[in-house]
Amino acid sequence: MHFVGRIDREKFAEISMIITTDEVIITDERIAHIEERHPGDFATLKPYLQQALQEPDFVLEAPRPNTAIVLKNIDAVFGKLVVRLHVPQDPIERKNSIITAMVIDERTWNRLVKNKKVLYKRA
Repeated sequence: MHFVGRIDREKFAEISMIITTDEVIITDERIAHIEERHPGDFATLKPYLQQALQEPDFVLEAPRPNTAIVLKNIDAVFGKLVVRLHVPQDPIERKNSIITAMVIDERTWNRLVKNKKVLYKRA
């Protein structure tokens, strides 16, 4: 388990009114999943993960409960993170966690912003 950063819970409040922690982690298993499904993307996004979580450009509704899609564009790298939030019903040992991460193109970015419910947009 690797500590990645912290979130501003207010930016994710529409997903759950009570998010029990602001800490975000990623497991070795999830890193392996990202590297397997999206080769090279974890290495590209790793330097930006903390900033993406703290200062997302968009937080979008995800299809699963207590889960958010985070979009961040840094240095023309369009990143998409899927973050599972820790809520009171979850086991105490869990934290907010990155489920997957990938580099996307601008067209996919625009499609996501257009078609998903925007919960937070950076001013």
